[in-house]
Amino acid sequence: MSDLRNYISQIKKINDLKIIKRKVSTKFEIAGITAKVDGSHAVLFENIKESNFHLVANLVGTRKRFALAMGGTENNIHAKIISAIKNAKHPRIIPSGQFLENKSKNLFSMPIVTHFEKESGPFITSSVAYAKNPETGKQNSSFHRMMPIDKTHFTIRMVEGRHLHRCFIDAKEHGEDLKIAITVGVHPAILIAGAYQAEWGQDEIDIANSLLGGKLTLTKLPFSGLNVPSGSEIVMEGKILRDKTHPEWMVEMLQTYDHKRSQPVFELENLYFRTNPIFHDVLSGYSEHRLLMGMPIESKLNGELKKAFPQTLQVSMTNGGCNWLHAVVQIKKKSDSDPKKIIKKTFASHRSLKQVTVVDEDIDPTNAESVEYAMATRFQADKDLMILKKVRGSSLDPSSNQKKLQTAKMGIDATRPLSKRPEGFELAKIPKINKINLEKYIK
Repeated sequence: MSDLRNYISQIKKINDLKIIKRKVSTKFEIAGITAKVDGSHAVLFENIKESNFHLVANLVGTRKRFALAMGGTENNIHAKIISAIKNAKHPRIIPSGQFLENKSKNLFSMPIVTHFEKESGPFITSSVAYAKNPETGKQNSSFHRMMPIDKTHFTIRMVEGRHLHRCFIDAKEHGEDLKIAITVGVHPAILIAGAYQAEWGQDEIDIANSLLGGKLTLTKLPFSGLNVPSGSEIVMEGKILRDKTHPEWMVEMLQTYDHKRSQPVFELENLYFRTNPIFHDVLSGYSEHRLLMGMPIESKLNGELKKAFPQTLQVSMTNGGCNWLHAVVQIKKKSDSDPKKIIKKTFASHRSLKQVTVVDEDIDPTNAESVEYAMATRFQADKDLMILKKVRGSSLDPSSNQKKLQTAKMGIDATRPLSKRPEGFELAKIPKINKINLEKYIK
């Protein structure tokens, strides 16, 4: 079974999961513990003050566990994602899902976490929403955080123009509410696929099935008629109301507070959950959140840039750029015009990017010090800097015009000029330095 419990068993076997039996609260305490283990092991909370559910956090908070979720290694993450997108296959549908074991009408039976002091409330941060594409009839799967209003209503955060929002607007224009389903607590491959911005009309769940080797199964829900992963821990179905909004604000990938927004309201019809359910919480702005959102985009950039420009060696979404706003592209430069062409293509492939830096093959694009060295020795601001003004950018960037979604972007050519002598840029090496063992010399 390709479900959350199967994955938890995997990381438990490699000692990458810590179980917390001490009673903890959903109000700041779980978030604080998760922040403390950021970049290390996953945590499973078994004794929660406000709920009988268990809760797992920092699930794919390292590249190692992220790769494990796809059956790969840290070195082939991009190849696995690109292959899954290319060979996406629809899962089998089976008559009954394990989540149908229990039923409730109260959203507060779940351990919904309050993460940060100035957020508008607690949020479900790992929720994947499923809706039917009005043009193709296929489903769409995507991440959407939700804030409880009362026992049967949530706000649901949607980015304008993205696929769920387009489905919602279509229903609204037809005078209808949009029926959707929501899962919490699924195999992380489903989350990785849900974070990928697939083409309009493509079902991300097919990508998840490919990542899971065709082992994913779906079950049809009675109210919405939508298909959700059979092994989901928690499933909600209901509708996004066409004529009701509610204010909310939250912490985003940048670990900053987003501005106040009026968001549509989801009304619950049914809440299903497995016996001894496991809730999944993602701490906004920390490693798990950034990897889940940034890695699929990094894979997309690697695939598209290598196809358009074979001289591209590697694309890295930087940690300092929150794995979302800054990218570094490593190339084997053929002509002095390569970098600016590649910068334009990179911006076009991921419009949230604010900065793109192009470096040579001897510069490690994942190492900030190495990239800064390239800028210090190979970049001239008067001719190697590209600035784009008043263009579409990320709504998350607090320094931008967030209401108009306008920003300024910067492209940096930090590659060696081909017109200059190459030895002037060569990194000096000491022969046989790797064979020197200091312990033989210093005692």
